[in-house]
Amino acid sequence: MQKPVLELKGSSFTLSVLHVNSTDLPLLLQELDKKLAQAPQFFIHAPLVLNFSAINGEAIDLAKLQQTMADRQLILVGVSGADAQQQQQAESLGIAHLKMGKQNPLPPPAPRVCKIVKQNIRSGQQIYAKGGDLVIFGAVSNGAEVIADGSIHIYGTLRGKAMAGASGDNNAVIIAKTLDAELVSIAGQYWLAENLQQHGAKSSGCIRLNGESLIVETLPD
Repeated sequence: MQKPVLELKGSSFTLSVLHVNSTDLPLLLQELDKKLAQAPQFFIHAPLVLNFSAINGEAIDLAKLQQTMADRQLILVGVSGADAQQQQQAESLGIAHLKMGKQNPLPPPAPRVCKIVKQNIRSGQQIYAKGGDLVIFGAVSNGAEVIADGSIHIYGTLRGKAMAGASGDNNAVIIAKTLDAELVSIAGQYWLAENLQQHGAKSSGCIRLNGESLIVETLPD
């Protein structure tokens, strides 16, 4: 089957946007030359968009601005934030008018919480720190479970089960003054007691993910 002469396909390109905050052309060109001097190779033949939001409603000689940019090997491909008169100028010069979509600001991240427990965790008990770290001043007995969406710090002996990064945080760690755990897990990757022994777990250590594998590091005295 013969390939069509023309095909229309969607694509995306990165365009640098220069925000124009003044209609004073000599001042604009002075500032432009300063920016070009900082990284001349970056801007050569670079497609640029001028944003006129700050001068919307003010007259500007777009033809002269386009020519001075061309003299500096810059390619003006479009304008945005332009009023009707500025859009008309751009159209007469063959410059596209780009409508910039409104960007929805990302919601601020939820504050990281830290749950502190000042007691030994007995067999059969389960402690869970939702959405944050867990700090235990005490020991975690055999048959006990401590779970956190973040990291787990145990200032005592860990003999039970410790599961950090329960919601998938690969950067979570498990730190214990004495490591003698039944099970340790970070973001779903786990070791049993025999794995800890095989990997040379010491009396104190930090367990973390290295890629998709757990590793244990000795803590300094």
